[in-house]
Parts: sequence; C-alpha cells; structure tokens
Amino acid sequence: MQYFPLFVDTQSLKVLVIGAGDVASRKLDLLSRTQAQIHVIAIEACQDTLNYAEQGRISLELRAVTEADINGADLLYLCTADTALNEQLAVFAKEQGIWANVVDNPKFCRFITPSIVDRGRLQIAISTAGAAPVYARELRARLESWLPQSLSPLFDFIAERREEVQQRLPVFKQRRVFWEQFFTRNDSRFDADTQSHYEASFAMQAQQGELLLIDSGTAPELLPIGAMPYLQKIEVTFSRLSVPFGLNEILRRDASYSDHYDESTIAELLAKGESCLVYGDPAEITHLVKLFPAARHLQAGSF
Repeated sequence: MQYFPLFVDTQSLKVLVIGAGDVASRKLDLLSRTQAQIHVIAIEACQDTLNYAEQGRISLELRAVTEADINGADLLYLCTADTALNEQLAVFAKEQGIWANVVDNPKFCRFITPSIVDRGRLQIAISTAGAAPVYARELRARLESWLPQSLSPLFDFIAERREEVQQRLPVFKQRRVFWEQFFTRNDSRFDADTQSHYEASFAMQAQQGELLLIDSGTAPELLPIGAMPYLQKIEVTFSRLSVPFGLNEILRRDASYSDHYDESTIAELLAKGESCLVYGDPAEITHLVKLFPAARHLQAGSF
C-alpha cells in the first residue's frame, strides 16, 4: 500500500494553493467545502477562482510566488502551468516538512487527493494510486447513484443523539446492538418515521448470537457477497488453523481471536448474544453443523 488513507481535521488547517486557473478551481471546489483557511497566490485567476475570493471563501493574491510564501502552510497544492516551478516549490516544501500535491506529477506529490463521495458526515474516498483515475471516477459514479442523499441528514440526526445513547446504554455491546437494530428498522432513510425507529430500538431484547462456519477448503475470495454483512458482525473468531489473510481482511478489525475453545465455549457465547465464526478443517465444520443446526455454513454459492 503506497498511499495510506487518512481523514484530516480541517479546522484551522492552513492550505496554500499556487495557481488560480481551471485546474486550481477544481481543487477549490472540494477545499471550499472544508473548514480550512485557504490562501491562493497566482499571477492571474480564472473567473471561478475570483468568485470564491468575492464570496470570502478564500484569500487571493495576484502576484508571483516565492519560496518564502510556503512557510507556515500545512498543505500545499501546486497548480501552475510551469512544471519547473511546481517541482522547485515541491522540493522546497519537502525540505520544510510541508506536504505538497503537484498536479499531474505524482513523483513530486507527498499526498494525493482521492475521488470523493460526499454525504455530509459520511465521506468515502476512492483512489487507484494514480494508476486508473478514470476507473476511480466510474466507481464514484456508481456509489453516487447507490447512496441516497438522505444519508446526510440521517447522520446529523445520529450525531445529535450519540450522547443520549451512551447515557441510556452505558455498555458498549448494548450500544452496538442498539445501532444495529436502528439501521435494520430505518435503513438509510431520513423521514417522519426515523424518530420512532430510534425510540423503538431502545426496547431491544436479548438475542441469540449467530454462528458462522467456514471450512479450510473454501477460499475467501469465493465467499458470496451476501455473506459480508454477517462477517462484519463477528465478535469472536475461533480457529486452530492459521486464518488466511484474505479472510482476516473482510472481518471486523476489532474482533477477537482464540484457538482455545470447545462446543460449550461456543454455546455459552451464543447464549450471551455474541456472534462467532469458526474456521476449521472440513471434519470439524461438518461436526459443528450437526451440533449447531442454526449455524450458517458459508461456502461458495451458499447465498
């Protein structure tokens, strides 16, 4: 992984953009949605950039840039048509410990800006590390059509109530089950029923946990897409074998792992409402299928 995705808190972030043409204005289209302090330096500016300045969203200086201008910036975007100037300033920025992005010149970029799907508090960043930006745009278009605009007010609704949920449900697991039930009832909608779904989710009942079984003869990449939501709910993975990297990648990052277990251990956790996964050889999984008839045996094409 050459590029590690990060979400940066833009409050009080000082962003310097060098250049004010069409390329720079496209950067400003995204940057202007943030809370960053944006300063632009350029010899001349396109109309879109001038509009941002007139609206007070950016500060703009129409003059030549110097290396001294870079000092004090947190992030730097180099968007001039002068490749040599962009590279010179990028080298200087690196020496000063300032992260720079050079348009269409990844060799000199300390960071890149991904393709973004914006639903308010829900942000999805997509990158192909510069290899296939056209595909990243196509994937973004698919996600834009799939994710409803209602998610933006829905997550504002949720954010306003997180403290109340923490007070009413002090145990982490209770809160997790609460939110799972809320989203099961409400889905991605934000409408007149959302508040009632929220209140109804507090009246949750203790539920039997779910058991997933995967045998070592099933390659992770062959698991059906329909299994993914179930795998993301797993709290404990049991296995006496080495769990494949591909399987670990689709499990929850905070799930625990144990190679010391028996049937009673599994049954006890299920009774407490814990969701468990057992990854074992075919003989073990066949045995557990008989002991736990309600378990889901995940195989290729099982959904």
